Amino acid sequence: MTGPCEVSWFSALCDDDYEFLGVPDQRLRSSWEHCRDIVLQAENVGFDNILLPSGYTLGIDTTAFAAGIAPMLRRLALLMAVRIGESWPPQLARQIATIDRMLGGRLKVNIISSEMPGEMLGSAARYGRTVEAISMLRTLLDGQPLDHQGEYWQIKVDPPRIATVSGKAPLFYFGGLSPDAREAAAQGCDVYLMWPDTREEIGAIIADMKARAARHGRTLRFGYRVHVVVRETETEARAAASRLLSKLDLAQGAAIRASSLDSQSVGVQAQTALRQRAIDGYVEDNLWTGIGQARSGCGAAIVGDPDQVLAKLIMYRAMGIDAFILSGYPHAAEADLFARHVLPKLDHAPL
Repeated sequence: MTGPCEVSWFSALCDDDYEFLGVPDQRLRSSWEHCRDIVLQAENVGFDNILLPSGYTLGIDTTAFAAGIAPMLRRLALLMAVRIGESWPPQLARQIATIDRMLGGRLKVNIISSEMPGEMLGSAARYGRTVEAISMLRTLLDGQPLDHQGEYWQIKVDPPRIATVSGKAPLFYFGGLSPDAREAAAQGCDVYLMWPDTREEIGAIIADMKARAARHGRTLRFGYRVHVVVRETETEARAAASRLLSKLDLAQGAAIRASSLDSQSVGVQAQTALRQRAIDGYVEDNLWTGIGQARSGCGAAIVGDPDQVLAKLIMYRAMGIDAFILSGYPHAAEADLFARHVLPKLDHAPL
């Protein structure tokens, strides 16, 4: 691939910041102040974008946080996660347009195919509802009236008076590995997000998603969500990775994974399988699966010296990855290390 890639960081809105994985630290607990400081640091050290994750049971509200932080930012984009099961599309469209205006046109949206709290939907129904929601959001945010008579919603409304700065829907980022998730992404999203895996499996997923999108007359861009541990030498990086797990009680780690709302998803199961194939924690050069012992979701990290981390990212870039969403522990400290050691060597800019 040619041209710049987007390099994003992560703000731990869902109580996911640690010095030692699995050991809660009151200083790092999700709060307005702590998560605000991570975002402001990401802007100051040069990242293009920052993911604001969303969870129902953990942390703080993502949409409220995005609105609060938007006026403080000069150039950083926000990737705001929204949980479709908790949203009414016309209201969500107005919220998206408003926050995009507050940001000067720099909002992107991470669509999460969630259920309502307490609701239990099968995969096909949940992703079917998400496809309808994405279609409605795109219509309304493109400034068009909506007459939607679907299986999950029947809505006829005019677009909100307030529009995004561009007058168009922002980029929709979306992830999921199940067949239903892949079809939903192929039909509706702009940037398909993947969690860490071997280079062979990442290549296979990209090929599959390109074919699925083509059947719908569409094209996709691709993003890669991964943790990083970068130090001046590989020995130091591996030691820092090991230190993260040095106080983890394995039963506590299992409890953390089990408590996540996505603990039974195909993507999380794939992260578990990746970890089980690893040798001494590494499933391939510089790809360490230890983080998955203490969290659900993205469970692996690129670990190495600056040249090794850079080479890994360039390899993914050559495979077709356009956007990286990175994180590390503690999030503020690792953001600074990555920004000093690797970010200046990457050709990067917002999508």
